[in-house]
Amino acid sequence: MKKSILAPPVWLLAALTTWALTAWAAPQQSHAGIRAAIADFARAQTLDLPGQVTVKTGEIDRRIALPACPELEPFLPPAGRLLGNITVGIRCPTVNGWTLFVPVQIKVQANLLIAVRPLQQGQMLRAEDLVGRNGELSQPGTLTDPAQAVGKVLKFGVGTGQVLNRDMLRAPYVVSQGQTVQLQIEGGGYRIHSEGQALNNAAEGQSLRIKAVSGQVISGMARSDGSVEILQPAVGPM
Repeated sequence: MKKSILAPPVWLLAALTTWALTAWAAPQQSHAGIRAAIADFARAQTLDLPGQVTVKTGEIDRRIALPACPELEPFLPPAGRLLGNITVGIRCPTVNGWTLFVPVQIKVQANLLIAVRPLQQGQMLRAEDLVGRNGELSQPGTLTDPAQAVGKVLKFGVGTGQVLNRDMLRAPYVVSQGQTVQLQIEGGGYRIHSEGQALNNAAEGQSLRIKAVSGQVISGMARSDGSVEILQPAVGPM
């Protein structure tokens, strides 16, 4: 006997049709909106960078379909930096939310500080040692203003034409290791002045260890005049 296939009831066809139309008509998050939110985030986060900043947001795969989000939240992944070729995340913080990562290119054209001659380790920089040159900022900390460098000391030598970075410099020492320093100790209603020997180098505001006349080793903070403010009051005579 030939079997017959029964057609589904009309009510089931109607329900399936309604579900399909609803699913098809569900609002989708536009890729343009995602890219615009990421671009705005990147521009806001790079306002303190010197020079002219250009932000280019990468394309999103057209096959990616995401539910529309009432409030997009861009974010920078851990250890990320807003310079060069990077990845920026964006999420939808709803119950059935989603997270997407989009490539972004950030370029910065700025006036970079260049060494005009070979400079030696320990050399204090002068205005005539530097020149500005327009170029692309390639890493955080690149110096763009002579005021950031003049009066600072090089941690190591640099060659002619080398771009200067903040990590290459330190503040000049106001106290040198082995130097006799004046100690200033203040407390509730008293002030003591004494002498000691610095056990390490220190710039203004940096901490250092001092050997007092008594032989006791104490901690202090270097002042601009070369004196030392005691951070840990000594116990007993110094």
